[in-house]
Amino acid sequence: MPLLGAHLSIAGGHHRALEEAALLRMDAVQIFTKSSNQWAARPLTESQTRLFRSVRRKLRIRRALAHDSYLINLASPDRQLYRRSVQALAEELTRAEALGLDALIMHPGAATGDDEASALERVAQALTEILQNRPTCRVRVLVETTAGQGSALGYRFEHLAYILQRLPRQARAGVCVDTCHIFAAGYPLAPAGAYRATMEQLDRIVGLKRVFAFHLNDSARPLGSRVDRHEHIGQGYMGVEPFRLLLNDPRFHNMPMVLETPKSGPNGEPMDPVNLAILRSLMDRPA
Repeated sequence: MPLLGAHLSIAGGHHRALEEAALLRMDAVQIFTKSSNQWAARPLTESQTRLFRSVRRKLRIRRALAHDSYLINLASPDRQLYRRSVQALAEELTRAEALGLDALIMHPGAATGDDEASALERVAQALTEILQNRPTCRVRVLVETTAGQGSALGYRFEHLAYILQRLPRQARAGVCVDTCHIFAAGYPLAPAGAYRATMEQLDRIVGLKRVFAFHLNDSARPLGSRVDRHEHIGQGYMGVEPFRLLLNDPRFHNMPMVLETPKSGPNGEPMDPVNLAILRSLMDRPA
């Protein structure tokens, strides 16, 4: 079955996310290795990384992922921001490696006034530089699909293919597919025929073998809106059917699928347990 989980807080220590994941019977977890809205961070200590690895082994969390900082923009035409972003992503990769994580998920960035072709080339060059400087790194870098809001790259499968095709042949890189993002970008995921067509496009353009993770989010905006607004499972424009189709697709069994849905409901109630219960109820329920 898919390895379900959620993005969880590291408040109180990175290992706290693992403990919360275990309480909710998750097989996967996603974290920030540092504050997502700050460039600087204290270096991880040996005791921190040793504790995280130990707790993960004890609790048997099968996949542990990180998401990079929202400040990073490898596509930026601003030379200073570009170099700062390259350095920041390299540091994120170092932190993920120290924690023993399986993958680091990154947004491809935004063109911010430049043309998309030039911006995509900057992303590919940045990732090539980072990965070539870390030939023994075991953490896989995953480029995430986006909704295409503003000048964000990654809203077409061709964008992801362009980046991956320009990386070193042996680079540990791939794709993370966000359901809300591709729906908002115009790729339908239901009914079954539309789901098959979208997956066929993804396979033809990028290759399903390059997909290593999913973000499971409903969309608060309609198909093709290119607006990035996550919603609880079944409460947005997507409904539950895309998630039933995805969760029961045998090509994606044993793949981490993590929630990035809002943490609270209308009355402040925790929603990760609710969203997980809905997803679990959809598994092994063919049409």
